[in-house]
Amino acid sequence: MTPCFQKMAAPGRKVLIVYAHQEPKSLNGSLKNIAVEELSKQSCSVTVSDLYSMEFEPRATRNDIVGCLHNSEQFNYGAESWEAYRKGCLTKDIVEEQKKVHEADLVIFQFPLYWFSVPAIMKGWMDRVLTQGFAHNFPDCFDAGLLNNKLALLSFTTGGNEEMYSKGGISGDIHYVLWPMQHGILHFCGFKVLAPQICFSPEYETEEKRKEMLTTWAQRLKTIWEEKPINCTPEWYFREKRTESNTCTHAALW
Repeated sequence: MTPCFQKMAAPGRKVLIVYAHQEPKSLNGSLKNIAVEELSKQSCSVTVSDLYSMEFEPRATRNDIVGCLHNSEQFNYGAESWEAYRKGCLTKDIVEEQKKVHEADLVIFQFPLYWFSVPAIMKGWMDRVLTQGFAHNFPDCFDAGLLNNKLALLSFTTGGNEEMYSKGGISGDIHYVLWPMQHGILHFCGFKVLAPQICFSPEYETEEKRKEMLTTWAQRLKTIWEEKPINCTPEWYFREKRTESNTCTHAALW
C-alpha cells in the first residue's frame, strides 16, 4: 500500500542537494544547476552540499567522535557514533550536514552511477551523516524511520544505455540496482522516496538530445511538490510492470 502523503506547497520549502561530481561542466553539474535555478524560482530555499568541492571526508573512523569513546577497549563505529550523537560529540562536519538534512523538506542526491551504486564520497556522506539516533533507531526504521517527514529523490546518470538496464539486458533491470539505495538506505531512514530521475548513457548522445534531458528535468521540477512517493516495497522493485519512474535516454555531458 502506498503510504498516505500530503502534498506540499512550494513557497518556503527547503531543499538540500547532495551533489557528487568532480566536473562542474558535467551533465550532473548541469542537472544540479537546473534544480537550484528552478526550485529557487518557486521560492524554495536551496542548499547544495558539493562533496568534492567541500573535500568531504568519506571515511567513517573514530575521528568522527569528539572526546572520549564510550568503549575504548573495542571500537564499534555504529555504537560510538550513536552515543556521540546523543551526547552532541560528533565532529563539526557531520553536525553541519545533519542540520541541513533536518531542515530540508526534500533531499535530492545528484550523482553518476558508479559500480551500480553511488560514488564513494556520497556513500561516505550517507555512512557518516545518517547515524543511528538521527536518521533511524531500530525499531524506528522504514515507515517509522526518524526522517519520515521528508522526501528524497535519486537523480543520476549511467554509463550503459536503457536497454542494458532492462530486465533482459546485460546489467539487469535498473529497479534491481535501486533496491539497496532507495529501500536499504533512504526508506530505511524513513524518507518518502520519489521516483528516480535516470539519465541513460549521456556521453554517447548528441548535444541536442542531451539538452532534451535537461529540459525534461526542469519540467519535472515545476511540479515536483505535487508528486506522490513510490510504493517503497519489494513489489515496486521486482514486479513485472511499473509506471512510477522518470527516465531520460537523452542527456548532457556525463
